[in-house]
Amino acid sequence: MIKANELRNMTADEIKMKIEGLKKELFNLRTEAKAGRIEKPHKINEIRKDVARCETVIREKANAK
Repeated sequence: MIKANELRNMTADEIKMKIEGLKKELFNLRTEAKAGRIEKPHKINEIRKDVARCETVIREKANAK
């Protein structure tokens, strides 16, 4: 789980790269879930929340400018 304070210390480009990686991981987890081989189903919700947290911090930075 990513902390919001950690994200606020990152640049917008770093956060966007983090979002891309999280979305790829989310896709892979969803694929595993459909196949029935997922070991930790709670990871899907955690990653979704991490993506939302990242997007919120990016929006905060954009509004601050």
